[in-house]
Amino acid sequence: MTQKQIIILVAFVVYMLMMILIGAFSSKNKNNEDYFLGGRGLGSWTAALSAQASDMSGWLLMGLPGAIYIAGTGEVWIAIGLLIGTILNWFLVARRLRKYTIVANNSLTIPSFFENRFKDKSGALKIVASLVIIVFFAVYTASAFSSGAKLFANVFGNSANTDMMYTIGLTVAAFVILLYTFLGGFKAVCYTDFIQGILMLIAILAVPIIAYLGLTGEFGSLTNALSEHGVTDPAGYLSLMKDSEGNPISATSIISNLGWALGYFGMPHILIRFMAIRSDKEVKKSRVIAIVWVILSLGAASLLGIFARGFLKETLDGTTSETVFIKTILQIFDNNFVLIFIGGIFLCGILAAIMSTADSQLLVTASAVSEDMYKGAINKKASEKNALFVGKIAVVVVAIVAYVIALDPNSSIMGLVSNAWAGFGAAFGPIVLLSLFWKRFNLPGAIAGMATGAAFVIFWDYIKIGGETLGTTTGIYSLVIGFFLAALVAVFVTLITKKPSQEIVDDFNKVNTVEI
Repeated sequence: MTQKQIIILVAFVVYMLMMILIGAFSSKNKNNEDYFLGGRGLGSWTAALSAQASDMSGWLLMGLPGAIYIAGTGEVWIAIGLLIGTILNWFLVARRLRKYTIVANNSLTIPSFFENRFKDKSGALKIVASLVIIVFFAVYTASAFSSGAKLFANVFGNSANTDMMYTIGLTVAAFVILLYTFLGGFKAVCYTDFIQGILMLIAILAVPIIAYLGLTGEFGSLTNALSEHGVTDPAGYLSLMKDSEGNPISATSIISNLGWALGYFGMPHILIRFMAIRSDKEVKKSRVIAIVWVILSLGAASLLGIFARGFLKETLDGTTSETVFIKTILQIFDNNFVLIFIGGIFLCGILAAIMSTADSQLLVTASAVSEDMYKGAINKKASEKNALFVGKIAVVVVAIVAYVIALDPNSSIMGLVSNAWAGFGAAFGPIVLLSLFWKRFNLPGAIAGMATGAAFVIFWDYIKIGGETLGTTTGIYSLVIGFFLAALVAVFVTLITKKPSQEIVDDFNKVNTVEI
């Protein structure tokens, strides 16, 4: 290992030890509400940065810049869609979901909220929701683990040992995330996410600025730098309406990319933050902080992909483009040991992005198994201590499954995130919105809509017809069709089945009037 690699490794070790210590200090959880929801005591800054850090996983610093690096500014439509989704989620869902989960028997999880919202005595809706969480979070967590593995492989590996370093990085990332999540629960996750959200923002703002100054200093302008690095049509590369070859971007591509906005309404690891905010007043503060953070981070990540194309000395292809942030940092901070250590801290921004998402996903999965499946259906008389133990075991099991999924060094971070995002958005998104805003919405409609959304995404993205999936053949993002199909089924089934009881209607009306 070179001196440069040792210095970066020291930065990594210091950072990860700090996260583990936070987990240890947050380990005093009296009950499941403490472990899974932090006692509903999040302040505005912690809630905002925790929600957005857990949202913007390793794909923010790796997947998104990599996609833009290859295809050009036309890929920024994804970032625009995500910004729209963030804004709508904070304005439409945050306040009402927080209040409704308290009114609905102090629900601690999204599945339990669904059950309490519809007074479902059978437990069917809770079980379906829990299964959706387990399946799609295994894929989503795998994307975070894969990000960590690629980080280690690119920083500490070489042409001879890249695969070995990938596996080592995967193991280290999984172990550290698992350890502090296991120890501290929701509070540990939120406190670490707060720190990680700040670090992510600093790194993603600083690196593109330095890269831009570097490329303009050497080539005079961005367009000159792009031309020197093989971009045949710089104007097209920098256009929102063209791809890197100068060809017009199709309406299907733009709609699919904007469709990422729909996913926010169904993301359990984000929605759970809304539920945990201390008061209605804090929600309003959190909203502003979160939206500003997202505008800055998405904008900077998009610029990084563009600037790196003209800055990096080596040309990345489709299999290496997701390392663009890593390569840019290593090229910038390659002069002396002090700069290398600073570069190591910036690379910790990727660790922050990875860890802040994976820990949240593991915790939500644990709550689904513990609260919703074990205590809610399998053993209703289970003590909170036993249920909490089962939840922690679930954290380990899901981490192992995600680890196995991520073992392939060629796995695409963007692809894994895209599939999981679509699954949650289509299965949960319409149900959350209809539950919050439609008084007539009933249990059969919720079950039918949720099952339709999840099944459609699996069919569209995983079932091959003629050697290809329909997602590949049509170029249409499964979330766009799945979301509206699930909503249509949910509404149709609701209208042809029995109206909800007066008790359910009373809860709905109470949310409109009560101040909590």
